[in-house]
Amino acid sequence: MKWLAQGTIYPDVIESVSVNGPSATIKSHHNVGGLPEKMHLKVVEPLRLLFKDEVRRVGNAMGMPGDILGRHPFPGPGLAIRIVGEVTPSKLETLREADEIFISGLKKNGYYDKVWQAAVILLPVQSVGVMGDERTYENAVVLRAVTSTDGMTADWSHLPHEFLAEVSNQIINRVKGVNRVVYDISSKPPSTIEWE
Repeated sequence: MKWLAQGTIYPDVIESVSVNGPSATIKSHHNVGGLPEKMHLKVVEPLRLLFKDEVRRVGNAMGMPGDILGRHPFPGPGLAIRIVGEVTPSKLETLREADEIFISGLKKNGYYDKVWQAAVILLPVQSVGVMGDERTYENAVVLRAVTSTDGMTADWSHLPHEFLAEVSNQIINRVKGVNRVVYDISSKPPSTIEWE
């Protein structure tokens, strides 16, 4: 292997590079600046100067299928940056299961294409709960859904309470180790779309 292809897009560059000193860096997890100093691969970033909506237009012009172009996120973060704290196989499995319920629910109820990006975030927080007549002490997950055009600004999606309640119940009942679901109603700025 000689090349490492990365999906860096222009918002990653803007938000990951300090312009006015260390305090101006918004994110450090993106591809920009996140590579080891000594690496035996050359990096290619063909999307580096494009915003997300422009990436979708390029993909459309190339004939990419709509289900890939409209995927949440496309291009965007993998599971590892949706786990706050240490990434482990069991946390990845918990996140996959919760995310599948949320994304499937969005699709089934006709909200998927109305939301610009949606994902579940696994927090390093455990809370007390009750399942049956037993006390539990398990994980909390966050549902995040935003509307945007370019990813530089975003507003939280105003999904119906009934839908959020249904998804929350399904996650708590079906995903082992989760007993609390919260919905993120923060806009960007001041918050970012991702949590990590």
